[in-house]
Amino acid sequence: MIRQVTRFSFYALLASAMTHGLAVASDSGEDAPELSYSTVLSDLDDPWDMAFLSDSTMFFTEKCNGLSVRLPDGEVNRLLGMEDTDGYAATADDLFCHGQAGMNGVAVDPNFEDNRFVYVYSASNQTTPHKNRVLRLRVNDDFTEVSNRTDIVDDIPYKMAESDHPFGDAGAHNGGRIRFSPRDGFLYVTTGDNHQGDLPQDPERLGGKVLRIDRDGNGAPGNNVAEGFDPRIYTYGHRNVQGIAFHANTHWPFVAEHGPWHSDEVKILIPGANAGWDPRPNISGRDDCPDDYCGYQPNQMEGMDPDERMAFMPMTDLDLYPYAIKPAWTNDGLSQGMSSAEFLTGSQWKGWEGRMVVGFLGIGFGDTPVGQRIDVLDIPEDGSRVRDVTTMSLPMSNGRFRSVVLGPEGDLYIAQDEGDIYRLTAE
Repeated sequence: MIRQVTRFSFYALLASAMTHGLAVASDSGEDAPELSYSTVLSDLDDPWDMAFLSDSTMFFTEKCNGLSVRLPDGEVNRLLGMEDTDGYAATADDLFCHGQAGMNGVAVDPNFEDNRFVYVYSASNQTTPHKNRVLRLRVNDDFTEVSNRTDIVDDIPYKMAESDHPFGDAGAHNGGRIRFSPRDGFLYVTTGDNHQGDLPQDPERLGGKVLRIDRDGNGAPGNNVAEGFDPRIYTYGHRNVQGIAFHANTHWPFVAEHGPWHSDEVKILIPGANAGWDPRPNISGRDDCPDDYCGYQPNQMEGMDPDERMAFMPMTDLDLYPYAIKPAWTNDGLSQGMSSAEFLTGSQWKGWEGRMVVGFLGIGFGDTPVGQRIDVLDIPEDGSRVRDVTTMSLPMSNGRFRSVVLGPEGDLYIAQDEGDIYRLTAE
C-alpha cells in the first residue's frame, strides 16, 4: 500500500532539515542593488542551461546542438553534439531534439577536480518509445573532448505524440533541470508529466517526479519513498519542473514549476512527499478528458474565471491529497512559464541577498509577449508563504528567460531562448 507523508512526519522532516549557515537578509525594506550587464555569448541556438567551475569555466547546453564549454579566456570548445550537428569534438547519433526536449540540463560534479565528471539531461532515441537520459561524461585535461559516456539514468519518460494528440507536440512537459545539492552532494533531476494523466502519481515510472541519485544513478539514501516506489524518486505528483535551487541558508531544495494555464508554483521539497498534481480522469468529478488527461479541462470551459479553474483542476490538489506540499507562491494564480531558479548570495545583492530568483518564459505570440521577467522572492526557510515579490528592473531587454545560474564570483548568469547568455552584476 502506498502511503502519504503525514502532516506530522512532513513537518518533522522539515524541522530536522533546518541547519545554521550564512546570514540571510530578509528585511524587504532594504535597498535593491544597482544592476549592470555584459554579454557573455550570443548567436546561440536555444541555450538551455549552464554550470560553472570555481575559475569561471562555464559548461553550457544548446537544446538542439549539444554541450560546450567556455573557458575563462573566452575560448569556446564544442564537446558533444547531437545528431546532425557539426563542429563538435564528438557526436552522439541517438541524442536528438524535438519540442521542449533535447539537451537540457547540465551539472558539474562537486569533485570535478578529482573525477572530471560533467552530467547532462538529454532525449535519446536508442529505444522506442524514446526516453530522456542522464549522461555522465569525463572531460579531458584541456577541455577539448569528453569521453567515457555512461547513461546513469536511461528510463525517464519522453512524450511520443501522435499527430492528432490534443495537447502539444512530441517532447512536451519534459522537465530537464539537474543540480547537485551543496547540502548532501547528491544529484537532483526534474522530470515532466508528458501530458500523461497517470504518470505523476505512478510510483514506478519517473515522469512527473524529482529524482535524487548518486553519481552512478542509484537512489540516494534518505529519499523516504514508500514501499512500491522506485527508490530514485524523491518527490512525486509534479507537472513540469524546470527549476530547482537550494536555499542560501539551509541548502534545502526548492522547485519552480509550470502551471496548467494558472498557478505556476514555487515550493519546498520534502523527501517522499506528494506535490499534489493529479490530472487523471474520474477524480473529483472530472470526466471526458481528451486522451485521459484532464490537465487543461477547466480552460476548455467557457465562462469559468481563474478561481473556478483552480478549484476544478488545482495545481496542488489538497482535497485529494491533504498532506501534499503546499506552495510557497502561486504567481498570483497565473501561468507564465516559470522556468529556472536560483538563490542569490553575496553582500553585493544588498536587500536581495539570500532571496530566490525565478525566470519566466512568458506567454503570448508576436511582438507582445506577457510575463517575460525575473522575479525576486523573499521566501522563508521553511517554505511557507512568500513574504515579498520584486520584479527585477533589468538593464538588458526582456526575452524568454530559460536559465538563471549564480556564477562563482556571485554574478547572475542568464540564458535567453533568443540566443544570448548575459552576466548580471550587482553593486
